[in-house]
Amino acid sequence: MADKFPRLPPSGIEVIVVGAGFAGLAAAIECDRKGHSVTLLEKVDNINEITRIGDIISFDPNGSKAFERWPGVIEQMEAIARQTTWLDLYHHEGKFVTRQSFAHEKAWGRRINGHRGQLHDIIYRHAVARGIDIRLGQRVEDYFESDNPPLAGVVVNGKRLTADVVIAAEGVRSRGRKIVLGFDENPKSSGYAVYRAWFPSDEVAKNPIIKHLVVNGDTHQGFIGPDIHFLASSIKGGKEVNWVFTHIDDGNIEESWQFPGKPEEALKYLDGWCPIVHELVKSTPPGRLIDHKLVYRDPLPTFISPRARITLIGDSAHPFLPTSIQGASQSIEDGVVLASCLERSRKNNIPRALRAYEKIRYARVHRAQAMGPKTRERWHKADWSKVWKKPEMIHLVREEWLLNFDAEKDAYDRYDEVVAELEKPRAKI
Repeated sequence: MADKFPRLPPSGIEVIVVGAGFAGLAAAIECDRKGHSVTLLEKVDNINEITRIGDIISFDPNGSKAFERWPGVIEQMEAIARQTTWLDLYHHEGKFVTRQSFAHEKAWGRRINGHRGQLHDIIYRHAVARGIDIRLGQRVEDYFESDNPPLAGVVVNGKRLTADVVIAAEGVRSRGRKIVLGFDENPKSSGYAVYRAWFPSDEVAKNPIIKHLVVNGDTHQGFIGPDIHFLASSIKGGKEVNWVFTHIDDGNIEESWQFPGKPEEALKYLDGWCPIVHELVKSTPPGRLIDHKLVYRDPLPTFISPRARITLIGDSAHPFLPTSIQGASQSIEDGVVLASCLERSRKNNIPRALRAYEKIRYARVHRAQAMGPKTRERWHKADWSKVWKKPEMIHLVREEWLLNFDAEKDAYDRYDEVVAELEKPRAKI
């Protein structure tokens, strides 16, 4: 079955990927496409612990380019994705402000917005079908690397596993960060937290105040207020609904995707907001709301270990705020570029591949990362005396340099130039 997928001839490069989230899966699949031998380690015993997570995730055209190269994946994703090409924005008291259209972005590629767990399941099943060696219940305790012999590895469940390169894709608490930075450090609070909910729309469709959100197919709307933005959408022809809002972190929640939220607690942040928002929150069934702290890491000076045989990708390297709408797409780009650099450098020069990957990714990913705080401030600190005169002030910034981008093509096009720059003799001081 695995033989039906196109892949390059075997490269001889052995890769260990730690973490089976979106970043880790993308890296594993892309490495398999390039002919590398992949072992994917994931700490959970049952992958359903990841796929059951229910909130919305977005992949912009730059991220979905990879999915188009994975046979059958993009078609499955589009079948369950939200079918809208716009975002309607409202003042938090309920008055309509502006509609932002994304229709022109179709020329750049596909936008995939859908259930986090369901989209993850599609990618995971594709990795399984490719025959990738996926090992669940593997908790990585440490990372190590060596020049003689040339290898990298992890300690997992008390045993040492080695390969030519190790990719740390465990998220903001990755143990791989210690070997890259040389010390332990904890993520910091961004000062904000977020409520997320996803549930069937049956009760919403019965409520005269909010039924318009679901009875006519998919919708997408946002409500903007002081220090809060509330986004809601319906999906699958209006059969399911989701909402999310970012609020000031009062320190009452932990850093966990699984911390349960209560609608009555969420409503305390929404005093003075319009009935649509209140009714949508109140319609959320028990067990369908989560609340978690938004954390960030200071920008790292590097993504790679001292001997350049271990690298960070995704949130392990550069956690994004949700308002960037790029965290997931950039994690996919990471895997694409890294696999391509390994292909070009070949087995005998893994450090060169990792240094080229970092050079190609570093500036782009941090430029994209900076968009998150800017969007949040544009919404949370909006000057409404100006917005009513120029509503597009609160539109999302959607720039071609970011969205109309093929990470694989860019890596191939720039690789030789980047390597030449890296290997240029440095002037003595």
